[in-house]
Amino acid sequence: MFSILVNIFIDDKDNVKSPQVRQKYGMLCGIVGIVLNLLLFAGKFLAGLISRSISITADAFNNLSDAGSSVVTLAGFKMAGAKPDVDHPYGHGRIEYITGFIVSGAIIVMAFELIKNSIEKIVHPAPVEFRLLSVAILVASVLVKIYMAYYNYNVGKKLDSIAMRAAATDSLSDTCATFVVLLGIVIGKFTGFRVDGWCGVLVGVFIFYAGIVAAKDTLNPLLGQPPKAEFVTQIEEIVLAHQEICGVHDLLVHDYGPGRCMISLHAEVPAEGNILELHEVVDDAEAELQEKLNCSAVIHMDPVVTEDTYILHLKGKIEVLIKTIDPIITMHDFRVVPKHTQTKLIFDVAVPYGYRLDDEELADMIEKRIRKKLEEDYLVVIRVDKTFLREAALK
Repeated sequence: MFSILVNIFIDDKDNVKSPQVRQKYGMLCGIVGIVLNLLLFAGKFLAGLISRSISITADAFNNLSDAGSSVVTLAGFKMAGAKPDVDHPYGHGRIEYITGFIVSGAIIVMAFELIKNSIEKIVHPAPVEFRLLSVAILVASVLVKIYMAYYNYNVGKKLDSIAMRAAATDSLSDTCATFVVLLGIVIGKFTGFRVDGWCGVLVGVFIFYAGIVAAKDTLNPLLGQPPKAEFVTQIEEIVLAHQEICGVHDLLVHDYGPGRCMISLHAEVPAEGNILELHEVVDDAEAELQEKLNCSAVIHMDPVVTEDTYILHLKGKIEVLIKTIDPIITMHDFRVVPKHTQTKLIFDVAVPYGYRLDDEELADMIEKRIRKKLEEDYLVVIRVDKTFLREAALK
């Protein structure tokens, strides 16, 4: 059904990098979510009244809060799709993250209320009537929520949308919650145990956990998180495809919302080349990043020596020394500055955040290796940069 609605209401549905297309997907998901959650609320509320079950009634109000969350999601995507203006020159894309966080907050509040009401039911238990209509409504609710989790997950994956993934997580937790309620009714029917309150607590715990996970996913991009490894690889491949560019380093990605990011990086180019021609190459790389990744890019040219055999030989020796410390370490911006008294070696090394050595320890270790292995007495100047790699932080 949802795919049919997409075909009807969303033109150019595969152009998910477009803010306008993302907006249409988000608004469609929001409207469908509102309608389905209101239907589920009405059905479960009726079932709760018939069976006098606190867990069913609480699950019904959980669906009502989900309808409210869908309203927030719809409004968020509507605002996120607005064009840049004087006050917001980078667009409004981060509203999508804020929307996801609001949805997460609503999930957590509902979980607390559900747990509180369920504990009261445990302290003061009451019989739950087994009704086939109630069971049928709960089974239908499980199937509907599985479907909602399915289409929200697929849309979230297609758009790379945290807000939609939060909605999918919410739907999946509701599926588990409703199944627990259904299980409690069946157990009460055939064993006589009054487990309605306990089932309500379990439902609340499910919902609370889902809210915490969703909140974490929405807060991380707001606080600032590293770009995905696949995205970094794409950037490097696009830039290095230009033969005149020898290397890439000091990459920064500024996230202003899905499909709205800015990239800055340093591109190494031959110092012996024609500066005007190299500048044109860099301009082409910036334009290609804009076209293929839909992001603004600023590239700083870093001239490096590529024809001086002495400097290249010295650079190769130092790279080998650095790799003996740890293969994960990379080097860039290597320069040799001759002085009357002492030749200066200047270069940067890059390690991941959380690396096992702090910057001063690493620089000191590299300098000692250089003084020990190289015959000439150099003045060594080392700056330690950070990369987005994660795996080395565990070493």
